[in-house]
Amino acid sequence: MKVFNLPDLGEGLPDAEIVEWMVAEGDEIRVDDPLVSMETAKAVVDVPSPYTGRVAKLHGQAGDVIETGKPLASFDVEGEPESPAAPDEQAPAAATEAPEPEKESPRADSGTVVGMMETSDRVLSEQVSNVAGVKVTPAVRALARKLKVELTNIRPSGKDGVVTRADVERAAAQPTPVKAPAAPASGPAEKPRETTTVQASPAAHATGEWEAIRGTRRTMARVMSASHQQVVPTSIMDDADIHAWRHGQDITVRLLRSLWAGAAAEPGLNAWFDGEQNMRVLHKRMDVGVAVDTPEGLFVAALRGIHQSSEAMLRESLDRLRDNVVNRSIPPEDLKDYTIMLSNFGVFAGRYATPIITPPCVAIIAAGKIRQEVVPVLGGFEVHRIIPLSLTFDHRAVTGGEAARFLKAMLDDLALPE
Repeated sequence: MKVFNLPDLGEGLPDAEIVEWMVAEGDEIRVDDPLVSMETAKAVVDVPSPYTGRVAKLHGQAGDVIETGKPLASFDVEGEPESPAAPDEQAPAAATEAPEPEKESPRADSGTVVGMMETSDRVLSEQVSNVAGVKVTPAVRALARKLKVELTNIRPSGKDGVVTRADVERAAAQPTPVKAPAAPASGPAEKPRETTTVQASPAAHATGEWEAIRGTRRTMARVMSASHQQVVPTSIMDDADIHAWRHGQDITVRLLRSLWAGAAAEPGLNAWFDGEQNMRVLHKRMDVGVAVDTPEGLFVAALRGIHQSSEAMLRESLDRLRDNVVNRSIPPEDLKDYTIMLSNFGVFAGRYATPIITPPCVAIIAAGKIRQEVVPVLGGFEVHRIIPLSLTFDHRAVTGGEAARFLKAMLDDLALPE
């Protein structure tokens, strides 16, 4: 028996959630055939089988979270001697000696990053599969399962007849016909069930349904907890007067440009800090982690090379980043190694905030909702457009003076006409 452990689906992700098994126990499967659809904080990906043989055991059901490196499935492989059962199948051992690693396997676990699972000599990248005659990607198939939409009832609008995310959301929004209740079966009346009185807990008084925090939200909760434990945050706030802007200025692009102006004045905020080693690195380039809000949770994806990009290049990168996040097809390299963070929550509501830093970054800037404000000008008054800015910094690595000078340089840059 061969035990297939969950590989790393995204460069360091600690776990993944089972969305849907493509096989059942006892099925025959060939190497590289789709085995299971898994959801991580980054994407939904079909994991291929590493063996040819019979599926002996599935180590989890849809909705279960499997830790990276733990058993995912076991296989009976023809011609292979049986190996010890998976950890959850073993009896308690008398000794703690670890089993010897297998000397060889038909296909070693590949590098396995989300959306790019190497299997033999080919790559599965958001591969379109055929489910009951319907062409669909893993991410869209997972969405349909979540929204309880039957794929066979959807008219696809994607290229080559592929069902898109919009198709599933549109189908989910349509009212579902209510079936008439079935007539009671004739026969002896059902014996009343015995009931047991149980004292209600506080959870019993909830007015909605409890649901597990999974996927992106589970990762978000883990990252927020780590930030709370590792960072000493302090926030300062001020308003940027953008009255001089020409019509049609791209707000997010201007915010990105002002970050580089701030770093030029105070490089210490475009930096990483290692609290354990008590060391920091000041970056010579700027890659901004942009917070993107989705129904599944918060993503922070990196925009590379802010310091050397034109406004047109930045807008193109922003659009591509947002599309990748919405479609859950983000390259793993775009979700790490940013040097400073930006949150533009003002597109919804809110003036000031205390945004949370993701280590090892030392600073995050949040832009609030643009407002009109009366300001004194040359003994009179004018109405100017104002963007409120909130800067949170890790006070272990950044002084208050450095943070204030960084923010001042941002305000000066944002005050320019273009």
